Formats: sequence, structure tokens, C-alpha cells
Amino acid sequence: MQLFGMPAEKGRWLLIPLGAIVLLCLGTVYSWSIFRKPLEKLLSINATESLLPFTVLLVLFAVLMPITGFCINRFGTRTVTAVGGVITGLGYILSSINGNLQLLTFTYGVIAGVGVGIAYGVPLAVVAKWFPDKKGIAVGLTVIGFGLSPLITAPLAKSLIDSYGVRQTFVILGVAFTAIILAIATVLKTPPQDWQPEGWNPTVTTQNHSSSSQGKMLESQSFYGLWLCYTIGSFSGLAAIGISSPLAQEIIKLDAATAASTVSLFAVFNALGRIFFGWFTDRFSPKLGAIASFVLVLIASLMMLKAGEGAVATYLIAFSLFYFSLGGWLAIAPTTTLILFSSADYAKNYGIVFTAYGAGALGGTLLAGRIRDIFGSYTVFFYPTTALAILGIVLAVFMLKRSFSTSTVAQV
Repeated sequence: MQLFGMPAEKGRWLLIPLGAIVLLCLGTVYSWSIFRKPLEKLLSINATESLLPFTVLLVLFAVLMPITGFCINRFGTRTVTAVGGVITGLGYILSSINGNLQLLTFTYGVIAGVGVGIAYGVPLAVVAKWFPDKKGIAVGLTVIGFGLSPLITAPLAKSLIDSYGVRQTFVILGVAFTAIILAIATVLKTPPQDWQPEGWNPTVTTQNHSSSSQGKMLESQSFYGLWLCYTIGSFSGLAAIGISSPLAQEIIKLDAATAASTVSLFAVFNALGRIFFGWFTDRFSPKLGAIASFVLVLIASLMMLKAGEGAVATYLIAFSLFYFSLGGWLAIAPTTTLILFSSADYAKNYGIVFTAYGAGALGGTLLAGRIRDIFGSYTVFFYPTTALAILGIVLAVFMLKRSFSTSTVAQV
């Protein structure tokens, strides 16, 4: 079988960078903190209100993920990707309209959120089906695009905002994203149903596991453990993403340009977290992956409770850990879904698991903004993240009980 003019075993590797580019465009949502200060000034809104479009987008993004799993089977990967890309671009373009917070929440939060939710799962589903022998690392390398996005889009957005203003920046990004995603959508396709890499023979144990778990995910304790852990991981990480730039300016006293550059630095750790935890979870177990991520969140939270003006190193290390851990969950969750449940139903299963991301986004970003408005500082927010990190460790120990031998996991 040929793929991109090469044997499928080689050609399939090109789908990883192509999928990562789609996710890089969609992952511009992680640069939202760059937009917040200009929008707060333009629309005369507070910290909680400037987080609202971002929060709504993340929730819609998560809600649409389960639906996407069904749409892929019915309409195909290319159509679903194209539709998601067009809606995302339209949401950005319409966000340039001169209006108020409610309109921005609808155009960016609802419309762009729907687009991101439709398109996000497709590259992951495509790559997962082409790499049954290397699921963890392949999915981790693909999803890196979403986490690495701020490395490119944060300084780009800052430069565009400085040159053209925040409204025109939405237009430029919307047009660019639409064109890029439409182009890549034309080559995204899944393998034939019976295809598998040459020379790869899954063990009988693995085959039996996939068969027995099919259709029973919601009856499994491991599903609820994974969902709760994913919610906690998203709660801390997405809130950190939403507040990183304004927190750096208000608490650490960095200027706006330097604060924006730190977001790009953190994006690298977000991306590295996806690669590391994709490998770690695949190599060891979902339980150990979850525990490791929560230990990092605990360390970061304790560091930020003591951070003050001039504590640049503390801020950089702590937020690098937050981003690294969040990136990890964007690999831990899909990899764990592949390990514990039927790979044949991956798109649908992970769509359901991904609703935890929306729950974490809603709780984390709203609480962070509310704490800033009530207490006048983001520092208090790191008390609940400390408590939740400890709770996450407990949940992982007792609810992600299922473990596999290294040889079995590596082939799932």
C-alpha cells in the first residue's frame, strides 16, 4: 500500500507533522493571555471577564469532541477537518467586529470553539489508526502541535497587535488558519480497516483486552479515575495558561513584551510534556504517568505561593512545570484511552474522556479570574491547585489500578 508515494510504513510518518500543523493553528487558543490586556483596555472589562471568551471556547471545544468521533465515521476525516477549519477561521474573523464582551464571547468562544472542537480530534484519530504499533509516541508527537503553538503564535500575536491592533490581528489569524487547515485536510485519511504495519503482530493478550473492553468503557472504574484526574490536570494547567502573562506583569513585575516572550518559552515545555508523558505512560502505566504529573503541579503550586516581585526564576520554573504537566495530560489521556479501552472505538472513547478537559477549563479559568477580582492577586489561586494536586495523586493510586506488563503496553 502506498501513502504519499511511499510504502505506507514510511509514508505514515508524514501524517504526524501535517497533523501537528493543524493542531498548531488550533492551539493559538493557548496564546489567549496575550490578547487579554489589550482587550481589557479596549472593552473596559476586568480579569474574570477577559477570561470568559477563552473559557467558553475551551468548554465548547471539549463538548464537541465526542460528536466529532461519530462524524469522522459518517463524513470522513477530510470533510470534518475542513469544516472545523473554516468555522475556526470564521470565529477569529468575526471576533474583529467592533462590539462588546458578549459579542466577543460568541464569536471567539462559541464559533471558534465549535470549530476547534470539530477539527481537533481528527489528526489524533488518523495517526492512532496508522500507528497501532507506536500509539503513545505517535499521538504524543502529533499533539505536540497544539502545545507548541504559543511558541510561534504568542510572539506573532504580540507583534500583530502592536502593529495593527487586536481586532485586525483576529482577521489575519483567521484567514491564515483557514487556508492552512483546508490545504492539509485534503491529505488526511485513515488506513483500510484491516491494515497493519508489516511485521507487526499484536500479542494474543492485547487482542483479547481490546475485544473485552469494547463498549464497556463507561462501566469501568478506570474511566472515572481517568476522567477525574484529567479534570484536575486541566484545571491547573489551563488556568495557568490563561493567567501567565498578566500574572507575570502584576506579581513578578515583568513588562508586557517580556511577559509575552515567557509564554513562548512555556510552550516548549507544554510540547515536551506531550512527548515525555506519551512515552512514559506507554512505557510504564497510566497510574505512574498521572502521579508524576500531579507531583509537578504540587511543586509548582508551592513555588508560586512564595513568589513575589522580582522572583523571575521562581515564576519561570513553576510555570514551565504547569505547562509541562498540562502538555503531559494531552498525551496521558489519549494514550491511556488507547491502552485501557478498545482502539477500534478510540475517536468516540477519547471524545467522551475529553469532556474532562472542558470541566477543568471551566472550573480553573473562572476560579482564577474570580480570585484575582476578589483578592486583588492571583497568588491565592495556588492554594486550590496545591490541594487538587494531592487529591489527584490519591485518585490515581486508587482508581487507575489497572496495570499491564511493559511488553503488552508497548504494543497496545
